[in-house]
Parts: sequence; C-alpha cells; structure tokens
Amino acid sequence: MTRILGTLYLVATPIGNLEDITVRALRVLRQVRVIAAEDTRHSLKLLNHYGFAARLISYHDHNKDTMTATLVAHLERDDMALITDAGTPGISDPGYEIVAAALDGGFEVELIPGADAITTLIASASRREIPGVESGMPFRFLGFPPRKEGAFRVLFERLHHARELLVIYESPNRLVRTLALLGDLYGERQAVVGLELSKFYEEIARGSLTELRAYFERAPIRGEVTLAVYPLS
Repeated sequence: MTRILGTLYLVATPIGNLEDITVRALRVLRQVRVIAAEDTRHSLKLLNHYGFAARLISYHDHNKDTMTATLVAHLERDDMALITDAGTPGISDPGYEIVAAALDGGFEVELIPGADAITTLIASASRREIPGVESGMPFRFLGFPPRKEGAFRVLFERLHHARELLVIYESPNRLVRTLALLGDLYGERQAVVGLELSKFYEEIARGSLTELRAYFERAPIRGEVTLAVYPLS
C-alpha cells in the first residue's frame, strides 16, 4: 500500500497590518486542521480575524527539540501549516529544524510567500547608488547580530569592505548600542532604520550612524527593528 504523506506548509504571515496576507495563505490556513505557531496567543488574533478554526500547537525556540518529532508524526496523518509571529518561518524565526526533519522524512515542504521586513526596508533604502553597481540594491541579510560586543565587532570588521547593503534585525532595547558600535566601526556611513513596518506607528529614519544614534537616544523605540547600513561610498 502506498503511504500517504502530508505536506508541511511554511506560511508567511503579515509583519504588522493584517491585510498584508495573500489569498493563497488564507486558503492554506483555512484548509489545514493543525497550525504550528511561534506564539499561539499572538497567532490567535490573525486566525480570529479571518475566522479560522484550525488547532494551534505551540512551536518555538524553547520547545522545538521536543516538539519537532511530534509535528513530524502529525505529517504522517495530515497536512500542517507552520507560522511565526510575523513574516516567513525559518527567517530568524523557528522553522529550520522542522523543515529539515520533514524533508528527511520524505514529506513535501511548500512555501507560501508573503510580506517581510527585509525587502520592505530595502525598497525604502534603495535610493542611493552604490559605486560599481549598475542597477538594483545588492544586500546581505545577517539576521540578529551577536549580543556579545567582541563577536559583534569581529563580524562587522570582517564585512567592513562589503559592497552590499548590510541588513540586520535588532531588538528595541539594543538599537542605540548597536548604532554606537557600528558608528565606532564604520564612522559616518549612511543607514536606514525601520520601526514597526506596516503598522500604525511605522517609522523609517535615515541618516548617518551618528545621527541615527543621537535621534534614537531621545526618540521612543517601538516594536520590531530592521536596520540597513550602506557600504563605503
């Protein structure tokens, strides 16, 4: 008898505004009976908004070692969706382990793309030409940078002469410190900071690393932070 395998759907969810979800994502979330979510309380707002009745299972960094096998076992019986608090699962969010385990088990993995903070900020940052680049805005996404200063400095010293826009995520309480460290390493390079992208309090601030540090030392820093640093001009 042929074994019927389920499909793991990686569903990108809105990074803020609940209207920023695709028709395809809505269809998948409506048809699956189980959704693994980074924060079930947070994801319940999205499901309630669109009237979904799927069962939510908690899957995050603190339980992924034990829950991965449970989720893979569910794929033996049915399809399942994986979502995170915002954006695409596996991009600086839980997801890598379950994807690897699903593929190792012979299951299909299908990505349902959608909004993300990386490209949203880059589109806002791509107004400055980079010498030697004919068109477009090449970038390098680094996720969340190391918290320890030594490791942070090693990483960005190695990227000092990179010709791409360097894009990172950062927490609100570390933004000023990160801008200070980058300013110490890169001087007066230009940068762009995006806060609460697509949300009510969205803010995009542009300027040198020094100017941005001074601004955010006195301005409120709300929610998620995406930061892009231009290469040497």
